[in-house]
Amino acid sequence: MRCARCASESLNHFNGELAIHFPGLKGLDKPIVWLFPKLLVCLHCGFGEFEVPDEQREQLKIGDFSAQLHGNARAS
Repeated sequence: MRCARCASESLNHFNGELAIHFPGLKGLDKPIVWLFPKLLVCLHCGFGEFEVPDEQREQLKIGDFSAQLHGNARAS
């Protein structure tokens, strides 16, 4: 496997923790969408990539944050 940016083969997987905040002042009123993805990082140029799981992707699409508000958010 090669880096999508620089074509280096110097890649490594890491565990990640990511909090997605919505932009602007209106975003301050929306709960954070938490992700715990597997990250693929190029150790040469720093480019990284990850996948957003279905549940969190749906929260981002439709703004349904009820699962997080009721404590049902979980690591994927």
